[in-house]
Amino acid sequence: MTLRLLSSAVALGTIAFASNASAFCGFYVAKADTDLFNQSSKVAMMRDGDRTVITMANDYEGEPEEFAMVIPVPTIITKEQVHISDPALLEHLDAYTAPRLVEYFDDNPCNRVLYENEMRVFGAVPPPAPVEMQDAAAALGVTIEDEFTVGEYDILILSAEESDGLQTWLEANGYKVPEAAKRTLASYIRQDMKFFVAKVNLEARAESGNEYLRPIAVAFESPKFMLPIRLGTVNAKDDQDLFVYMLTRSGQVETTNYRTQKIPTGQEIPPYVKDEFGEFYKAMFHTAAERDGGHGVFMEYAWDMNWCDPCAADPLSDEQLQELGVFWLPENDGMPRPLLRPGEPPQSKDVFVTRLHVRYDAESFPEDLKFKTTGNRDNFQGRYVLRHAFDGEMTCDAAEDYKTQVNERRETEINTLANLTQWERGDIRDKVENDTGFFTIAEATPKHRWWSKLWGRE
Repeated sequence: MTLRLLSSAVALGTIAFASNASAFCGFYVAKADTDLFNQSSKVAMMRDGDRTVITMANDYEGEPEEFAMVIPVPTIITKEQVHISDPALLEHLDAYTAPRLVEYFDDNPCNRVLYENEMRVFGAVPPPAPVEMQDAAAALGVTIEDEFTVGEYDILILSAEESDGLQTWLEANGYKVPEAAKRTLASYIRQDMKFFVAKVNLEARAESGNEYLRPIAVAFESPKFMLPIRLGTVNAKDDQDLFVYMLTRSGQVETTNYRTQKIPTGQEIPPYVKDEFGEFYKAMFHTAAERDGGHGVFMEYAWDMNWCDPCAADPLSDEQLQELGVFWLPENDGMPRPLLRPGEPPQSKDVFVTRLHVRYDAESFPEDLKFKTTGNRDNFQGRYVLRHAFDGEMTCDAAEDYKTQVNERRETEINTLANLTQWERGDIRDKVENDTGFFTIAEATPKHRWWSKLWGRE
């Protein structure tokens, strides 16, 4: 059995509307979901007080008998605290919170006097461990606190006195542990962390008929609000991308030991990017990370789960949220929700979601992620705007001014896109020329001023 430490989600930690939010105009046309990024993992954390539910999506690709993971946990976990979740829930949560691209279409400038500003804003119980296995573990300072099967996973809960013994025990039981993991394991042992060890039960998997490994959800209580990510860097060759979806009752979540910054948002970019949005977002995120030293913690979305504006996917239902692990929802009383006036936001579900995108490696992130809830319920989203110029017949005097404004807007969009992505301005300009181009502006007729005829000059 080969141990594959999850690239990013080998981790387990303590796993109202904004008054100034204004209505969004235009409509959603594309989203930047996690599939854009290689070496990425998804973790959803539901947190209220010391209670945490964490759902981890496995990004493992390969034969199931080769899969295993080791997750530091702050307390002993029992079978009743583990649940195998539906992967569609994390996919839905990813889609709901993904940065998105939206469009506006200009009106005919001849149909209105004022040019409007439209930018208003995630079994069977195995036989007990043989006595020899328990004795061998004890001889190495390793205690098997519990073992059980949930869904397609065999799970062991271990505690250890020192990392050499833990590493020796894992390797003696078929787990291949990178040598570099030794120091990291030692730091978790010093913190009195336990180890949640999961591998695939091939018989249970065959009986379930599931094609893919499903996410594992764990519920526990601990004052520690953190995500151990350091084991994920041990055998990683490149940077890791981790997407953390934080669901709380009190608002935005930020990291306390690393700076959390918002992803650039709200910029207008050339319309041709509609067909290249995936490439644009990867380049834009890479540029933002490079400007922060190549890594960082970025907020991509923060919103009340009850609604969205615009919606890249519908908000999760109460049933979906409960399955995901949101434990503070009131019992569904079967009563219908009150009718709302047009534009009125629906009644709050008391669930606020924050999407954090973390790009990291062992050198840049030497500590595990530690979090806090801020109480800030302001809404935020990574959103990028395409504005299409009116391309019909324009015969009024305002048309030339409008065309000039559009050409100036195109120049600004070119500069904005180059600054966000570090793409060459010349290449961007060529694509704009081939897509929308620029308006041809008629030469202005010289204006006669009141003094033109003064003193007989005309």
